[in-house]
Amino acid sequence: MDLILWTIIAYVLAQLAIGVIISRQIKTEDDYLIAGRKLGYGLTTFTIFATWFGAETCIGAAGAIYIRGLSGGTADPFGYALCILFMGLFFAAPVWKMRLTTIADLFRLRFAIIVERTAVILMIPTSLLWAAAQIRAFGQVLSASSGIEVSMTITISAAIVIIYTLFGGLLADAWTDVIQGVVLIVGLIVLFVTIISHHGQSMLQSIQPDQLQIFGGPEISWLDLIEAWAIPVIGSVTAAELITRAIAARSHQVAQRSAVIAGGLYLGIGLIPVFIGLIGYSILPGLENPEQLLPMMAQKYLPAFVYALFAGALISAILSTVDSALLVSASLLSHNIIVPLKGNLSEREKVWLARSAVLGFGFLAYILALHAEGVYALVKEASAFGSAGIFTVVFFGVFTRWGGPYSAMAALLSGVLVWITAAYFTQSAHPYLTSLACAAGAYTIMAVWERKPLRAYY
Repeated sequence: MDLILWTIIAYVLAQLAIGVIISRQIKTEDDYLIAGRKLGYGLTTFTIFATWFGAETCIGAAGAIYIRGLSGGTADPFGYALCILFMGLFFAAPVWKMRLTTIADLFRLRFAIIVERTAVILMIPTSLLWAAAQIRAFGQVLSASSGIEVSMTITISAAIVIIYTLFGGLLADAWTDVIQGVVLIVGLIVLFVTIISHHGQSMLQSIQPDQLQIFGGPEISWLDLIEAWAIPVIGSVTAAELITRAIAARSHQVAQRSAVIAGGLYLGIGLIPVFIGLIGYSILPGLENPEQLLPMMAQKYLPAFVYALFAGALISAILSTVDSALLVSASLLSHNIIVPLKGNLSEREKVWLARSAVLGFGFLAYILALHAEGVYALVKEASAFGSAGIFTVVFFGVFTRWGGPYSAMAALLSGVLVWITAAYFTQSAHPYLTSLACAAGAYTIMAVWERKPLRAYY
C-alpha cells in the first residue's frame, strides 16, 4: 500500500511540474485554451484517446461486462470508440477549418449571439458535474491508499487539480495524456499477456455463449438498443471536451487522422477490459462489487512494482479528465460570455480571466464533490442533458446552409425540455431518442418558416 501511495504522489508531482513548465509558453488565450493550435499527430491522438479512456473505462467497463456480458460495454468501450471515430470522420476537419476557439463559437458564427449563450448554459453543467465526480473518485482512492479521512483527501484532490489546471492549460493536459495513456496501455497489455500465460485456452472455454450477445437478448427491443447506443455516440460526438482536441490540432488533416487513429486505439485497448470482464466470473466469481474486478486482477497477476505504476496511471487518468472538464467549463464562460461583454481586452487579460474561471469552477466542483453523494448518477444523466439539441444544431450548422437563429433556439430548448419531461415526469422508456427527434423536428419546422439560408463558414 505504501508503494502505491508513493507512486500516486510521484504521478501528481510530475503533472504539477509539467503544468508549471508549460505555463511559461502561455502568452495568449489560444495558447491556454487550445494549445496555440499546434498539436501534432502524437499529442492530438493521445489527448483525444484520453478524453474518456482512463480509470472509468478500465474499471467501469470490466465491471459492467462481468455482470451483463458484451451488452454491458454498449457505452464503454464500444459506444465511445464509435463516437471518437465518427467525430474524426465527419466533424474534425470542417470544425477545425472554422478556426474556432470553443465549440460555442460555431453557434455565434453560424446563428447568433443568443444561440451561443444558450448553448454555453447547456454545456457547462455537464462538464462541471463530471469534474466533481472525478474529484470525489480521486479523493476516495487517495483515502483508501493513505488512511486519511475522505473529506480531507477530496480537499487535497481539488487543490491539486485546480493548481495544475490553473498553470498549464490544454497543452499541459495533452502532455500528461500522453504519459498516462502510454502507462495505461502498457499496463493493460502486460496484464493481458500475464493472464493468458497463466490460464491459456481453458480461460476462453469458460466464456458462455450468452455473454457474447453484444446487443442483449431477444427481450431487448430495437428502440431500447438505439437508445442505449445513441447516448454515448450521438450524445458525445459533439461534446466540447472532444471537439476542443480537434480544434487544437495544427491542421485539419492532423485533426481528422488523429481522431480516427484515436478511435481505433480506444477500441483496441478497450477490448482488454472487455476480455477481463468476460473471463472474470470464472476466475473471481461472486464479486460483491464488480467494479473492483480489474484492480483485483491486476493485483493478483502483476508484480508489485508494475501494479503500483498501473494504479498510479489510473489516478493520473482521473486528474487528466478533471483538467479537461474544468478547462472546458472555464473556456465557455470566459471566452464566450465574459470576454465579449468586457470588450477590447489584451491577451494577458483574457488568459487571466480563463484562469479565474478555472479557479471558480474548481471551487464549485469541490463543493459538489464534498456534499453531493449522488454525483455519479447526476453525471450519467448529465451526459444526455441538452446534448440532443446541441448535436442537432451542430449537425445542421456544419453540414448545411439551412436554418437560422430561430431554428437553432427551437432545437436547443425543445431538446432539453423534452428530455427533462421524458426522463423525470413521464418516465419515458426512450427519453434521449424522444428529445433527439423533437430537437430535429423543431429545427426543421422553424427552418422552413425562416426560409433564410445562411452561408457556410468553413
